Amino acid sequence: MLGDGLRLRLVTSALLVPLIVGGILLLPTSLFALLIAIVVLLATWEWTKLAGLAGLGSRGAMVVVAGAGLLLLWLYPPPPALVLVPTCLWWLGFGLTMPRLRPIPMADRGAAVAELVLGSIVLLAPWFALVTVHGSGPKGPLLVLSLMFLIWGADSAAYFAGRRFGRRKLAPRLSPGKTWEGFYAALGMAAVIALVSGLLVGLDLAAAAGLIVLGVVTGAVSVVGDLFESWLKRRRGLKDSGALLPGHGGMLDRIDSMTAAAPVFALGLIWLGLAV
Repeated sequence: MLGDGLRLRLVTSALLVPLIVGGILLLPTSLFALLIAIVVLLATWEWTKLAGLAGLGSRGAMVVVAGAGLLLLWLYPPPPALVLVPTCLWWLGFGLTMPRLRPIPMADRGAAVAELVLGSIVLLAPWFALVTVHGSGPKGPLLVLSLMFLIWGADSAAYFAGRRFGRRKLAPRLSPGKTWEGFYAALGMAAVIALVSGLLVGLDLAAAAGLIVLGVVTGAVSVVGDLFESWLKRRRGLKDSGALLPGHGGMLDRIDSMTAAAPVFALGLIWLGLAV
């Protein structure tokens, strides 16, 4: 039988997924950008709490700054590589240092300022990545949808495989529930979804093979994004970033994998010639 937490999680997902899919496929890129901007600003509000801001005024000011950043990216979009390459390198660096990290409680004000600055990378870059892919041509919305299903599928595979077969802990200091068995299941599911996505958008075998490789890399990086937020929450002694989404926690809890996966996926699509 399903536990109450899992049941609530599934009900929330059942309500949200059709809205997300409809928004991706039916909205023009301008409205899609606005929709994702709302998500990013809600996540920014939660991020300010993880960074140590307590006052409503200071937290609101950071949301306004983030909104201004999104507006500038929309009005004056830089070359995609200028945003995506440094972001992907940052995630690579975090992934390499992750095994040595300790979730030490954070009280230093300077560190809080650093995390506020880091939020601009973690939250604005995926918005830019998603909007870039969505607006890159007729296949853009389908490719964005493929990324969504890839992340959802990988996350679900990791959860259920980890519960059934998990023995070896992936990152016990950051997220005790994650296992290597779940991680491998996530990569396998990512590869399958990437293959199906490639066939659905009409790619030839060579392009589909490239998309499969990109899917596996994206699936791996999505786990890094999840663990990064877990690290931040543990430093603040928090279980969830918020309570906006029943069964899921906050908005940031729901998009933590996406923050890392979207820039990598977008840069890979550009490299493969599938996005501009």
